[in-house]
Amino acid sequence: MFMQRRVLNIAASCIRVILRENSRIMRAAQSQSTLEAKLKALHCHFTWDIDPSRSKLFRLKEKLEDIGTKEGNSWLGHIYNLQGYIHYQLGFTEDTRRFFSRAAEAFCRSRNTVSDEGPWLLVNYGNLAWLHHHLGEEAESQTYLSKVDTLLKEYPSPSHDELHPEIYAEKAWTLMKFGKEKKVLVADYFQRAIRMQPDMVEWNTSYVIALVKALKHCDKPVEDDILEKLRMAKEQDPENLCLAVHNLEQRAKKGERINNEARELSRKVLRNPVSSYSGMKALLRVYKSYVSVDEAIDLAEKALKKHPDERYLKRCAALCYKWKIVFARDSHVKQSMIDRAISLHKEVISLYPHGSLVKKRDLAHIYAKSNRGQAKAKQIYQKLLKMDLEPADKQMLYNGYARYLNYDRQHYNRSIEYHMKAAKIPQQSFFRENSIKALRKIKIRNRSPMCRKIEKLLTKLARLEKSKSSRK
Repeated sequence: MFMQRRVLNIAASCIRVILRENSRIMRAAQSQSTLEAKLKALHCHFTWDIDPSRSKLFRLKEKLEDIGTKEGNSWLGHIYNLQGYIHYQLGFTEDTRRFFSRAAEAFCRSRNTVSDEGPWLLVNYGNLAWLHHHLGEEAESQTYLSKVDTLLKEYPSPSHDELHPEIYAEKAWTLMKFGKEKKVLVADYFQRAIRMQPDMVEWNTSYVIALVKALKHCDKPVEDDILEKLRMAKEQDPENLCLAVHNLEQRAKKGERINNEARELSRKVLRNPVSSYSGMKALLRVYKSYVSVDEAIDLAEKALKKHPDERYLKRCAALCYKWKIVFARDSHVKQSMIDRAISLHKEVISLYPHGSLVKKRDLAHIYAKSNRGQAKAKQIYQKLLKMDLEPADKQMLYNGYARYLNYDRQHYNRSIEYHMKAAKIPQQSFFRENSIKALRKIKIRNRSPMCRKIEKLLTKLARLEKSKSSRK
């Protein structure tokens, strides 16, 4: 009898231990579930459905490095936030911490406020909450969640049913880096931010630049309402040279002579710190289209002479030489110029290891324009065509190879094959449109034995496009 009671007591004790443990596990699970729900409700890079490929992340990393980190850049905090997210996705945890920390410091400096905290840190704190969560540092993650809650209470959104304008602005700026397909969202988020906080000049400037850049490959000037926005933005932000260049380009598209103004603007750009936000590349494009390619080369070389170690300027100079050699109407380009172009392209390829595909393609085209470079051009393309590329990169490569086969090798039927390959890839881009345009011209001339195949493909593509439009 005594033994029986003892056994029952032990069993009851075990059950109580098990129940307590189960209760503890359930509370922990509920706590974890609550934490994850709170994290998913945050508005930051980790929740913005940004899911680019690894190669795209590496290329974007290189582009962000070219923006520059000089004091006075109003987007410096956003740059560091995005760099931190990219480094996390690439597996560089310590770099992630460093960039998120820099972002917080940059926001505090750029907002020029006595307070160390403000709504501009909402995205940054959200990123840090996610980072600590992924690292298993739940207490730190909870700390940043609390910081977000505190900021939202202290600085509520001016519109109760919308996000804080600081969040909209940073999300818009971030999505600008992920392709033209995001342009509708970018415009919408910038407009929401500006409507609630119209005194933020840099938001309006970036909004207008985003509108104009979305139509970069269009020969006609943008619509009148965008032109008016551009004019007003320039009045509000007169020192922004990138904005000034875009305004100059649109006026040139309308037929105005802008040569003297372009040269005056070039002097201002040369005085500024080197940055992809300086307006240099956009100005070189204006020179190429409305002044002269030779003057574009002179400007790029002048900038390089002033800053000989800046890789971004080497990239700009390489681009100018490509324009002169690959698209020149005069086929008698000096060999010394071709040699300079080849040298620059090789250097740029080594300086941008993850974003060098376009430059390798361009190098092949430059070699093809040299009498002694045909074999080298063929060799480069053979290597590129064997690479395992993403659809968008394949499309760009097929389009370039088609043009190379047509203009440099006179292999017309093979050129058509590669234009068709580019057109079949369902990725909206300049290169796809260029290949489709080339195929339409060939079909209209009706001289190629492949016209039936071209017509069949174009009909199929038109049907698919119509079906996609009807589903929207």
